[in-house]
Amino acid sequence: MKLISGSCNEKLSKEIAKNLKSRLSDIKIIRFADSEVYCEIKENMRGKDVFLIQGTSYPANYNIMELLICVDALRRASAKSITAVLPYFAYARQDRKVSPRSPISAKLFANLLTQAGVNRVLTMDLHANQIQGFFDIPVDNLFAAPIFVKHIKARIKNKNIVCVAPDVGGVERARAIGKRLGADLAIIDKRRSGPGRSEVMNVIGNVKNKICIILDDLVDSGGTIVNAAKELKNKGAHEVYAYVVHGVLTGKAVDRINNSKIKKFIITNSIENSKKVSKFKKFETVSIAKLFANAIYSISSSKSVSKLFK
Repeated sequence: MKLISGSCNEKLSKEIAKNLKSRLSDIKIIRFADSEVYCEIKENMRGKDVFLIQGTSYPANYNIMELLICVDALRRASAKSITAVLPYFAYARQDRKVSPRSPISAKLFANLLTQAGVNRVLTMDLHANQIQGFFDIPVDNLFAAPIFVKHIKARIKNKNIVCVAPDVGGVERARAIGKRLGADLAIIDKRRSGPGRSEVMNVIGNVKNKICIILDDLVDSGGTIVNAAKELKNKGAHEVYAYVVHGVLTGKAVDRINNSKIKKFIITNSIENSKKVSKFKKFETVSIAKLFANAIYSISSSKSVSKLFK
């Protein structure tokens, strides 16, 4: 087995390698002045099972192209198998046609990975589970839920907890985590007023004097989750926490969240955000390195990945 890291989120890659008591193979990646990417694998990959770890967050298109070029280099180096380890799967929000003559970009990304030579994809908390069906190769979709449950139990001792879904699409996640915590469920009914903006209209469920935990797969501009927290407080919530898998955090999202009614905002390191959030006490990052290390070990040993969540 060989581990290789792209240039996006190398910190997480090193942490995964450390958990596996392994090391990252030597790779040379160069950005030319015109933004083209070049990569050169510095070690023998012939007949090896390779796990290529690469983030696909901002700048998404650059990081995706780097990923594809690295895959091509590995394929030409006669790697036995190539697993693309993508902690955050870009374009997952574009999983269907939303208007006439619009693309399904998540499917296109899946095609690009497959055609480049990827044999398996390992990712986490896909925005839309049906994306797994866009591939004709195995896709392992991990879940951050066990990490969040452990963190909540350790940090929030009060048992008067309600798990909150920020929209109808997040009900399954909130219900699953709520079941593990023995917590009630609430749902935010929201209606979008424009791209990247949302207006919270109603809270379904009792949140008065409760500790509310908003659970979401990703936060981009932060508008939805900030408005949700405000509405929960208006309905009498005692405290509001937010647990988010992928902190995309574009534009003024960090400032918006820092000035919100949210007491603590917890994200994973699926996207490297330490420079953005380190100076704000409201933000906390939990690591997914051990989870990915265990999944990589299971795959390389031909063991069950699903058992990691039982």
